Amino acid sequence: MNLSFFDQFSSPSLLGIPLILISMTFPALLLPSLDNRWITNRLSTLQLWLVNLITKQLMTPLNKEGHKWALILTSLMIFLLLINLLGLLPYTFTPTTQLSMNLALAFPLWLATLLTGLRNQPSASLGHLLPEGTPTPLIPALVLIETTSLLIRPLALGVRLTANLTAGHLLIQLISTATVALFSTMPMISLLTFLVLFLLTILEIAVAMIQAYVFVLLLSLYLQENI
Repeated sequence: MNLSFFDQFSSPSLLGIPLILISMTFPALLLPSLDNRWITNRLSTLQLWLVNLITKQLMTPLNKEGHKWALILTSLMIFLLLINLLGLLPYTFTPTTQLSMNLALAFPLWLATLLTGLRNQPSASLGHLLPEGTPTPLIPALVLIETTSLLIRPLALGVRLTANLTAGHLLIQLISTATVALFSTMPMISLLTFLVLFLLTILEIAVAMIQAYVFVLLLSLYLQENI
């Protein structure tokens, strides 16, 4: 019984071929392609408005040097947003519940922001490892602590996204299982659990959007520190 709850997080496969790449690229097919028509439909207008809103929110804490990352950060935000929301549909697989995938997204981008800072302003980037006015006996310990906190940033990004989505999916499955099991014996209790399930689903939709935003926002803040 316990194993079945976690079966939803196993990567799907067909004839021994993993299908996680298909589940990762499928959301891109849902986006309408922009054309050169002067009059666009409502879906294209909504897509353009959403992209402009996301770009504006992500670029607000960055200076002009960081605006070069607008395409990468906005694309990542839309990618995570679509995957997280589609993963809430029944009988679907959510790639962002895999820690390996989240680390594969977080580590290269975090490393790129770090290398950008070391290239453009090495003194300021290394200066973050030692706060100003630190007593001399505490310098080795503080350098070690700051270095550790710097190196675990990509791990924290990946674990945060994975843990929040995994916990939400498990709660939805547990409550939905209880709703179905109680329907024949205690219909009023089943109705109450269904109401809880409905409210939890709304909460998970908000969590899916917030976690995608937090993931990209933290990357933009890391970038701001290094530019």
